[in-house]
Amino acid sequence: MSDFCPVLWPEEPTPEHLLDCSECGLDQHGSRMVWGEGNPLGRIMIILDNPGAREDREGSPMVCGTRQTLQQAAVQVGLTMEDLYVTFILKRKPVKAYDKQQVRQICMTHLKQQLKEKQPKLIFCLGNVAVQSFFENTDAEVKVLRGKIYDVNGYPTAVGYHPLAVRRRPNLWNMFVEDWKFLTGYYNNKI
Repeated sequence: MSDFCPVLWPEEPTPEHLLDCSECGLDQHGSRMVWGEGNPLGRIMIILDNPGAREDREGSPMVCGTRQTLQQAAVQVGLTMEDLYVTFILKRKPVKAYDKQQVRQICMTHLKQQLKEKQPKLIFCLGNVAVQSFFENTDAEVKVLRGKIYDVNGYPTAVGYHPLAVRRRPNLWNMFVEDWKFLTGYYNNKI
C-alpha cells in the first residue's frame, strides 16, 4: 500500500493588475483566476489547460483529482513540490461554452509573461490542449510527441498525458509514469 497523500500546494497570487482581467471573457464564468501553484521558483514548469477545483462547493480547500494524479506521479519519480511550478493556459476554469481558440490565444499572453519572469529550465506540457496551445500547432498530439524533448521558443519541453485523462483511463497510468520518468531523467542529467 502506498503512503502517498496529496496536499494542496500553495497558490501564487495573481498579479494585482490582472485580478479583474476580462480580455478573454472567462471572467463571466464566475470562476476566479488561478495564476499558478507549487514553487514559483521551481525549475520545472508544468503547463495544464486550465485550473481545476481548489475549493469544494462550500468553499473549503480541496485537492482535485487532477492534482492528486499529478502529485502521485511526481512523488513516484522522486520530484517534490520544490522542483515544480504548475500553471495553466487559461487562468480561469471555464464552466460553460466559450470560443476555445480565441480565448487560448488571448490567455497565452499571460503564460508568455510567466515564462519571461520565471525562466524555467524545463517545461512539461500535460494534455493535448496545453500541447497544442504551447506548441502553437492545432494538430499536435501527446501520443505522437511523448518521449522526446522539443525546443519550444528556447525552452526544452516534454509532453505527457493529462492527469484527468489518466484518471478516466487507468490503462494510461504506466505511460503517464514513463513520461514523468523521462522528464526526471532529462532533468537530473541535463539541468
